[in-house]
Amino acid sequence: MTDLRIGIIGTPGKWSTEALADAVEERTGFRTVIDMAKVSLDTETLQLMYAGEDLCTYDALIVKKINETYSPDVLDRLELLRIAEARGVRVFSNPEAIIRLIDRLACTVSLRAADAPMPPTVITEDHAAARDAVKRFGSAVFKPLYSTKARGMEIIEDGTDAEAAIAAFAKENPMMYIQQKLDLSGQDLGMVFLDGDYVCTYARVSGSDTWNTTIHSGGKYAPFEPDAALIKLARKAQEPFGLTFTTVDVALTETGPIVFEVSAFGGFRGAKEGCGVDAAAMVADAVIKKVST
Repeated sequence: MTDLRIGIIGTPGKWSTEALADAVEERTGFRTVIDMAKVSLDTETLQLMYAGEDLCTYDALIVKKINETYSPDVLDRLELLRIAEARGVRVFSNPEAIIRLIDRLACTVSLRAADAPMPPTVITEDHAAARDAVKRFGSAVFKPLYSTKARGMEIIEDGTDAEAAIAAFAKENPMMYIQQKLDLSGQDLGMVFLDGDYVCTYARVSGSDTWNTTIHSGGKYAPFEPDAALIKLARKAQEPFGLTFTTVDVALTETGPIVFEVSAFGGFRGAKEGCGVDAAAMVADAVIKKVST
């Protein structure tokens, strides 16, 4: 037991947030879950207030979830946490690292700069270029720049209705992120890392009538044992971001493995149900060790 005051930034009542708060409380005797929607910054006093307390007096903050859905507004919440860092509070993971992952485009640029293999992808605001991409891909997945668990994603097939479908998607998503739809054989992988060290891999197996593998769409977790080459690929993909805990989303295709994205927060439930790993305990131990030294 330590006397550290470590706050958990997340969604009150959600399993992964509460599991992490429980793990920290078990080790420190201190427990608080912080809803960023109720945090206020006073730039004159540099106080970051929540429930009557200045978060800048904490020893550390762990970001488990910044919001249930991603949007540009989420970036503002992360900016607030930079004040805590500036005042000496350790934040895990680093807010600037998380910012680079909230926007799908920013994540993609970083992954390609690191030479990670990704599905053929076109990002454009131009409808003609989007139509050409669909024609080239045959079948394309249109993805919002800010989304999780496949929310808002649409499949557009090459055909007479493609232009109308593109126009409809672009109304809500002017910058279109267009990815070739690949045959994933009904599963993809979540490869788990803690401070850059490989932990385990779980598979997400799709429901019988869905094109994606997310648990949100009826997928299930299953164990998976990757080879050394696949672990090396995923390690290289997550390395530029410097996250405390993350999951690299990888798929195995006929032409080799590809990386879809690196998660800003990682999958606690996938690690638990797919690997039998208590990620909350691992993260709590890792943060306490860092803050204590």
